Amino acid sequence: MKKQPERPVLITDAARSQSDQLRSRQIRYVTMMSMRAVCLILGAILISVKPPLLPLWLILCAAGMVFLPWAAVLIANDRPPKSRKNPAVAPTANPQRVLPAESAEETGHRTIDVEP
Repeated sequence: MKKQPERPVLITDAARSQSDQLRSRQIRYVTMMSMRAVCLILGAILISVKPPLLPLWLILCAAGMVFLPWAAVLIANDRPPKSRKNPAVAPTANPQRVLPAESAEETGHRTIDVEP
């Protein structure tokens, strides 16, 4: 029997790569949409077999076929939250700072005139 290679030890706080995150979201999406297909097939089988409490089973299958695509899209588009260690934007010391008002003469804008 071959020995399975061990997984490497995580030695960094770095986030997972974008491609890894995308791949895991794709797997979750395909899994949930496969469950929707199973609900559809199960509903068709239940109609042909006509078990007891058929309306209840059909309602459950229909609910799965309606809500699973919605949940699959939400989960597939969800990314992990930004960590506090690596924020997207560095915080500023004084976010309420107001720039002083200046007149047009003080700023010294150049005007380019196209007429000679």
